[in-house]
Amino acid sequence: MASSIPLGPTGMGTAGLRIIEAPPADEASAAPAHTPSGEQPVRPIPGLRFQPAVQPDPALVAEVDRRAKEWAQELDLVPAKWDDQFEGFGFGRAVCLGHPDHADLDRLVVAARLLVAENVVDDCYCEDHGGSPEGLGARLLIAHSALDPLHTTPGYAAHWREGLRADAPLRAYQSAIEHAAPWAAPAQLDRLRHDLGRLHLGYLAEAAWSLDDTVPDVWEYLVMRQFNNFRPCLTLTDLVAGYELPAPLQALPALQRLTALAGNAATLVNDLYSYTKEKRSPRPHLNLPVVIGRREELPEREAYLKALDVHNEITGQFETESAQLRAQFPDAVLGRYLTGLAAWVAGNHEWHATNTFRYTLPDFWPHED
Repeated sequence: MASSIPLGPTGMGTAGLRIIEAPPADEASAAPAHTPSGEQPVRPIPGLRFQPAVQPDPALVAEVDRRAKEWAQELDLVPAKWDDQFEGFGFGRAVCLGHPDHADLDRLVVAARLLVAENVVDDCYCEDHGGSPEGLGARLLIAHSALDPLHTTPGYAAHWREGLRADAPLRAYQSAIEHAAPWAAPAQLDRLRHDLGRLHLGYLAEAAWSLDDTVPDVWEYLVMRQFNNFRPCLTLTDLVAGYELPAPLQALPALQRLTALAGNAATLVNDLYSYTKEKRSPRPHLNLPVVIGRREELPEREAYLKALDVHNEITGQFETESAQLRAQFPDAVLGRYLTGLAAWVAGNHEWHATNTFRYTLPDFWPHED
């Protein structure tokens, strides 16, 4: 889940912090005045398989954004001079697009805070705002303790709490999970912790390849991407909608597969829309088109289009098997959860395809008039 939120924390993960200038405020929500050479303005990728998203109420989006930003400021996660970039991400729009069946505003804010926290951890510990593959395992382990608290002697517990307060990513994780707790059943909160642990494993695999200067096989990359994945956002669907998917249904192998397929499809959307942005990054980035191109010795355009085909095939599997599971288990709660997964996948695509602040597309198709 790479992001361009500019952060100003202190503590673990911030050595070598590089500041990137934000564009003027009037460019934050409009297409760039100049599209870099070899790129096209962002729009739905030609040939990409996707479903239309439910468009959210702009006033609701604005209120979720306001509350998320207010919370981030209270925790000193984002300095005021980086407001444009924080707003350019569009946390409120991302969350409202992903959860059209939300029960209330407060639950949308829970999801928004978690999304902000996940991006803070990713940017500061893994990505270009101070992150590094060196020492990442230790940083992520401590970060996970902000979600799954340390139980030890009172004296050392006090040191642990002090350590969490000292670092922005840790403050973000701890506060976000604490704010989620009143709205979540114990099993939902445990599911979230588990899925964030999966995310951290994916971060570590990518870091290991970076340290070894290794380009994995395509299937190995896809394994990593099933862990370094949007799944923690997707599996909030019942929490945000105000119900609980019962454990026996949640544990069904077929439903576990569908949750994985939905997360994989949504995450490969990110690979495709982030492709040009990552090519411009000062640090090399792995994404599915790059890995296919390197491992299968394909030209850039051919590798990109093959990655698009992989996304489309996974999306087709999700849609077909969702219909089959609904027919096999005509359970209203199960059906509601599957609808929530599909809505998140559709909303995730809409957010990427319309976020002109963050994305452009490669120049692989005829130019539009």
